[in-house]
Amino acid sequence: MQKRKTARSGSAEPSYPIDPRVVTTCERTVVPVPVPRTSIRLHPQDVSHFSANGYGIWRYDRGLEYEKRLDLMPPGSPGAPVTRTVTLLHFFALADPHITDKESPAQAVIYGSEWGIPAGYSPAMLYTTQVLDAAVQTVNALHREKNFDFGIFLGDGINNGQYNELRWYIDVLDGRVINPDSGLKDDPVPGPLNDYQDEFKAAGLDRTIPWYQVLGNHDHFAMGLFPPDEYIKTALTGEKILNLGNALTDPLRIRSRGFYVGTIDGRTPQGDIIGAGPVSDFPRGPPIVAADPDRRFLSRTEWIAEFFHSDSVPAGHGFSQAARTTGFACYTFEPGPDKSIRVIVLDDTQTDENTPDGSSNRHGSLDQERYDWLVHALDTGQADGKLMIIAAHIPIGVGAGSSGTGLSLHWDRYAAVSETDLIAKLQTYPNLLLWIAGHRHRNTVTAFRSPDASRPELGFWEIETASLREFPQQFRTIEIVLNSDNSVSVFATDVDPAVRDGSLAEKARSYAIAAHQIYNTTADPMPGGSCNAELVIPLSPEMKARIQHSGTPTAK
Repeated sequence: MQKRKTARSGSAEPSYPIDPRVVTTCERTVVPVPVPRTSIRLHPQDVSHFSANGYGIWRYDRGLEYEKRLDLMPPGSPGAPVTRTVTLLHFFALADPHITDKESPAQAVIYGSEWGIPAGYSPAMLYTTQVLDAAVQTVNALHREKNFDFGIFLGDGINNGQYNELRWYIDVLDGRVINPDSGLKDDPVPGPLNDYQDEFKAAGLDRTIPWYQVLGNHDHFAMGLFPPDEYIKTALTGEKILNLGNALTDPLRIRSRGFYVGTIDGRTPQGDIIGAGPVSDFPRGPPIVAADPDRRFLSRTEWIAEFFHSDSVPAGHGFSQAARTTGFACYTFEPGPDKSIRVIVLDDTQTDENTPDGSSNRHGSLDQERYDWLVHALDTGQADGKLMIIAAHIPIGVGAGSSGTGLSLHWDRYAAVSETDLIAKLQTYPNLLLWIAGHRHRNTVTAFRSPDASRPELGFWEIETASLREFPQQFRTIEIVLNSDNSVSVFATDVDPAVRDGSLAEKARSYAIAAHQIYNTTADPMPGGSCNAELVIPLSPEMKARIQHSGTPTAK
């Protein structure tokens, strides 16, 4: 294949170059070294004691082969050898970078440091912009070896719905100068480019790669949990650390009080937590931080509008001009005129209104408008003879179990369509290949088998992608190829950002692994949270005949 020349964003080289060796988990994997049994039990904020007690240590291990999954194929298929003939699509998917204003007075770090919820606090949150920059450089290097048709970011680009977080996120992708500090300018380690607060030049995504955006719950809910009321909005831009109870367990939810939620002291080299604890521990009143108007909370329409303030392609990164007014975050796109695949970008987060029982808004949901839109998009794609991919933030069919976030994540019982009915509807479209999602911070693959054994093409796969903030800190490449029989294969490959030894992104990896060990979260799949899979999907003979002349011939 002809290699495409890379266009750099801006004239300056990136401040934090990555490891020159860029590979996928097919070649090597990152494996945490178990904490010695003799080590003392630490809290996630005990950063200065990690190394001495064996937390956050990792090594490289052998690569992972592709697990060939034939769950959707009719009986007897495993023995039939096939030849890969045409690459239909090649793209990358990146989820949940959670770009975080660590010094925000309403970031709610106490949920992690005291109440055991990894989504609330991990010391890796100090380095979210630097890790995203390393991942982008890794994407660019892989693109030089084999072109990506596009990239898609599967939601939770930011952590707390703040303007400054979203600007850092977009500006990293655009290759701008990033000042990841808020409030007063801090320099915990004197000198440039040696601590999490230092200004740096991001590399920017290769300008020949179009990138598209999905809306996540953290993008438009405070702490990813609730539509903020005026009390929380005022706290975000003010100087007083937010006074809030445990809104997940207190019946008063965001109206609860009793704890200062804490923040990061940006003057300290290891990002010490300050201002967290019961109100009674602070007899002199609420702890104070430097205020910053750029911490203002963004509505859905304001969040969408910021993607038009970007100089990478496409304009708006998938969102329509109308969405800037309506806040409707669903759209479709086709990767190119020669492609036989249509991508349906679905906002399946809850609405901005509180749920009837006041519980948090972290679940998957569709109102009637979005469900009707989805059905129309699927009907149109099927009629047009397009293979289809649904890209959403929240996966389906995950049950009520907890996730790598420390929270139970399941379908909203108040949604206009139940999860059972939604899945049944999806299984009426033979051209639906994939549902891709983030949200649970896991690299999980799920088969939704056809309900009709005589029509196996009514099945589809779900591919979840892990968080870039939490261990295993990976993104995925996804390649769809046409086989010589009536099937396509989807190659889902995990990729670790190629962090350079001694870099801030490497430190973030160590911190993410330490948090994983301390919170005792389960790596799914075991042992390192990674899985590479070849997912085989049957096609009707008519669909194969329609698409067999599209795409790019595969390398021999």
